[in-house]
Amino acid sequence: MITCPSCSAEVEEGHKFCGECGARVLVSCPSCAAPSPAGKRFCSECGTALSDAVAPQAAATPSVPQSALGGSTEHRLVSVLFLDLAGFTPFTEANDAEDVRAFISRYFDHSKEIVERFGGVVDKFIGDAVMAIWGAERAEEDDAERAVRAGLELVDMVSKLGAEAGHPEMAARAGIMTGEASVGPGGNDQGLILGDIVNTASRLQSIGEEGDVLVGQSTRDLTDRAVQYTEVGSRALKGKEGTVVVHRAERILAERGGAGRADLIEAPFVGRDEELRLLKDQLHAAGREQRARMVSIVGQAGIGKSRLIWEFLKYIDGLVENIYWHHGRAPSYSDGVAMWSLAEMVRGRCGISETEDPEAARAAVAETLETYLEPEQRAWVEPQILALLGLADAPGERSEMHAALRHFFERIAGHGTAVLVFEDLHWADAATTDFVEEFVEWSRDVPILLVALARPDLLESRPEWGTIQRSVIQLHLPPLSDPDMHSLVGSLV
Repeated sequence: MITCPSCSAEVEEGHKFCGECGARVLVSCPSCAAPSPAGKRFCSECGTALSDAVAPQAAATPSVPQSALGGSTEHRLVSVLFLDLAGFTPFTEANDAEDVRAFISRYFDHSKEIVERFGGVVDKFIGDAVMAIWGAERAEEDDAERAVRAGLELVDMVSKLGAEAGHPEMAARAGIMTGEASVGPGGNDQGLILGDIVNTASRLQSIGEEGDVLVGQSTRDLTDRAVQYTEVGSRALKGKEGTVVVHRAERILAERGGAGRADLIEAPFVGRDEELRLLKDQLHAAGREQRARMVSIVGQAGIGKSRLIWEFLKYIDGLVENIYWHHGRAPSYSDGVAMWSLAEMVRGRCGISETEDPEAARAAVAETLETYLEPEQRAWVEPQILALLGLADAPGERSEMHAALRHFFERIAGHGTAVLVFEDLHWADAATTDFVEEFVEWSRDVPILLVALARPDLLESRPEWGTIQRSVIQLHLPPLSDPDMHSLVGSLV
């Protein structure tokens, strides 16, 4: 038994938190990450002083910046996420202290990055656990959904990190609770969130299986339009009277708030996790490095290219960062239809339809260009855009239109990472495929991700496709494996 350093209650061996007050009873060594009872001065594994380790602190009192509280106590609706590693103790025992330290540092860095991508704030790292909050500093209508999206990304991230470190058994589990909490000043420069939901989120993750993201009923009710859940049932949580209804988040079904959700049951997304991770990585790399990148995805009809992009869009829609999405499809009758997919992208950015009244379309184009371009730039780009949309005659050579379009998308990317998805590129006219091939080479210092989807026919007509370009990743989608097919068919029966 371990004695809680906060309330002196007895805590069972292996438990990280006190069941009476929620205080941390184990801390991690800052050097080797081995667990030690709170209050010990030196690590029993490597002898490092534990003065820099996380001090025991009640789980029910995460902090937020005082500046966000306005000096008064308020009741706010917040969502709390608690993430913990599974299998971390065996990992520390089997590895060198420096390797463990490097792993835990990467884990914390990636966790913070993911939480912030979805608009949350990491409250603290406690040993190998992460606590994050939504709605304490600034409340948004979709805070609960962003927390669930972050939870799914976090457990996926841990699996990837474990595999990269040679420990595929490494996993994480998360608990998320949404409810009212008292938010106000406290401590030195920190504020406090007081409420049962934080302790409950901690207890919730502790009952999960590896890879689980478990949520309470209120979180589920606020997010069920966009998230698929499996009901786990009523569970007794240590230190709580009665039971808590628990749900397991399985996957994202739609854009935020349920936008774009299919009326019919959507088949599960199977067999393409690595490809989706690659798209996410390339998106964030383009923004981080401020340079254009391209992913070319080639596969037979029905292999899953469009579904992969739908999953990617659902991911992007949940991010707090402004991502400027453009999507264009080349029709099968594209012979003689010049740059149709690019025209679709421009219409989408300007908010006009193909059948828009010409005068209204011209006004929408002018307003859009005023948003992103300087006057002297607009004077050059606008005639080319109007020609692309069939609203004016082309004022120059095709190369000049290409240059104007590149400039248009580059200026948009000056406001945030831009994504250009070219679907069915094997049907596109030569002017479109030339534009795509040239784009990465010409547009280097802007955060733009191009995604080209095509059947193998494209490689037959353009055998040199992508081979001479930098920052281009070629993906060839093979058929799904037998286990993935069985999983897919089983879900639809």
